[in-house]
Amino acid sequence: MLSLGRAMSFFTTEMTHLIEFIQFVGYFGYFVLFLIIFLESFPPTFFLPGDSLLFITGFLASQGHFNMALLVPILFLASIFGYMFSYKMGKKLRGFILRSNDKYWFKKKHLDYTEKFYEKYGTKTIVIGRFIPIVRSFSPTLAGAVDMDYKKFIKFVLIGGFFWTAGLTSVGFYLGQVIPNAEKFLTPIVLSIIFVSLIPTFAEYITIRIKKVLDKRKNI
Repeated sequence: MLSLGRAMSFFTTEMTHLIEFIQFVGYFGYFVLFLIIFLESFPPTFFLPGDSLLFITGFLASQGHFNMALLVPILFLASIFGYMFSYKMGKKLRGFILRSNDKYWFKKKHLDYTEKFYEKYGTKTIVIGRFIPIVRSFSPTLAGAVDMDYKKFIKFVLIGGFFWTAGLTSVGFYLGQVIPNAEKFLTPIVLSIIFVSLIPTFAEYITIRIKKVLDKRKNI
């Protein structure tokens, strides 16, 4: 409980710094958000915040720190351009990952996990993967690596990008307006979003582990 309390305290402190930073830089804050969402579309920067960042920016918009009319289009365009560039570099990056021997942040296991997810859900991965960490960063690259039809790719990118950016920011904006003193509950809400977004990843990992154990028993 102590470690959890420290984590929540740290998160709250960082949120305060974020708000102060946004107030200081003004409209430059939109560029920073664009850059983060854009870069999160690439495997090397899969660790950047996605779901939580969208929710927080929506919440901050409800408190007057952002203009939703500007915020949503900027985040949407960042998600689209990020996926387009990630798709284009897909073939080369895939080969680089396979040759890197897990020396860098992006590892072969992340690519393998996304590839299995892609095989299971097909083109829907581009939409569903938007809401799943790691998959979100690797799915456009993998789509390029397997030479997915570009027109079909763009179609699903537009759909997924809209629901992801507009949906999560709107949820944050709505809760920020309807909940009295919402800033007091921001930390547990965001931590819950992070936890929920990681559930599919953990579930898939457990499923793979169980399958490996069962396969070993069959071979005994």
